[in-house]
Amino acid sequence: MASNEFLNDLELRGLIFDSTDREVLDQRLSEKPITLYCGFDPTADSLHVGSLLPLLLLRRFQDAGHRVISLAGGATGMVGDPSGKSEERNLLDEETLSHNVEAIASQMKSFIKLEDGASSATGASMLLNNLEWTSNVNVLDFLRDVGKHVTVGTMLGKESIRARLESDQGISFTEFSYMLLQANDFYEMYQRYDCEMQVGGSDQWGNITAGIDLIRRRIGGTAYGLTVPLITRSDGGKFGKTAEGTIWLDPKRTLPYQLHQYFLNTDDKDVEKMLLQLTLLKVEEIQEVLTEHQKDPSLRLGQRRLADEVCTLVHGVEEKEKAVLAAEILFGEILPSNENLEAVRGIIPETSISREKLQEIESLVNALAESGLCKSKGDARRTIKGGGVSVNGIRQDPENSELSQELLEDAHFILLQKGRRSRHLLIIS
Repeated sequence: MASNEFLNDLELRGLIFDSTDREVLDQRLSEKPITLYCGFDPTADSLHVGSLLPLLLLRRFQDAGHRVISLAGGATGMVGDPSGKSEERNLLDEETLSHNVEAIASQMKSFIKLEDGASSATGASMLLNNLEWTSNVNVLDFLRDVGKHVTVGTMLGKESIRARLESDQGISFTEFSYMLLQANDFYEMYQRYDCEMQVGGSDQWGNITAGIDLIRRRIGGTAYGLTVPLITRSDGGKFGKTAEGTIWLDPKRTLPYQLHQYFLNTDDKDVEKMLLQLTLLKVEEIQEVLTEHQKDPSLRLGQRRLADEVCTLVHGVEEKEKAVLAAEILFGEILPSNENLEAVRGIIPETSISREKLQEIESLVNALAESGLCKSKGDARRTIKGGGVSVNGIRQDPENSELSQELLEDAHFILLQKGRRSRHLLIIS
């Protein structure tokens, strides 16, 4: 993709918030592939959906023929970035940081294509840790080699610093120095890997320009920067947050099913923006999806495509298909079977039970009480009488309180449902 075409595509998607001189950047990208990087601080042992925009920005550059570096902030994570934060971060110990770096590094690898043995000589995309050039630097060398080239006035003029200074919380010298560390990262990668460009979220603009200035002042080099907007929702709610908490990329913290459901529940007003910014679909294809969606918004075709694309990017096709199957089972779109009930494992409460114990229990009343769906056998009888119980997707006869012989003898799973939302999976061993 030609440089101007590539930047125009980013523009169409609403993915350019700030950048260094657009014409100069366009000219540089048209000359030859550029090496660029984006940093991710290991404040937790997983990235979250808010990280998708910069991760996918790296992927878009790579797919356009450029060389990308994904940087894990093993060093900067020790300090904490004040950008976009109203309060001081809690400092993490080295063991926790090391664990977090390893965890987020594995997630980065699923978004950008890395080559084994990548080095500055191979031109391959890389995954780096800024501890590589920071851990052995002493404070006097850092103040002389980096601090000397950055004025306090410049730092105070950055929005991220100014906002914290004006807040009740203020800012510690530790976090105040973060900008210098990130600027030094850019300088080191410029020198080591010919990395000329840094990208990130819009809250990183001050840190990015500090690095550009350091490269210019220290060695007279020319560097570039570009930021993407922070994702917001039309209803004013924070993107990536639910009543249950943050939507993480780690499947142990947020199940693929939950991730899929989060995007499936996207408001109609946000579907176009999310498809443009959080998928790799071409703009023309997205417009086709939206045209079909508008014919009958109740079918949620746009949301379904969005959820499928994001879940596939994060977890792969197989996990996406399991998430879709689980939803179809849980919401009654298909009748569950022994073969497909495996898809709902881990999504709803479950209990393992031997076939002998199941045959001893025998009745649906006992199964409901045993699973905890009903508080007692009396509660179970009343619920069945009220017609509020389904077994493997089939509404039970209010006059029948027995499990079928087929289930007792052949079932590997029994999906019990009380009302519309309360479910429990019995796993037969």
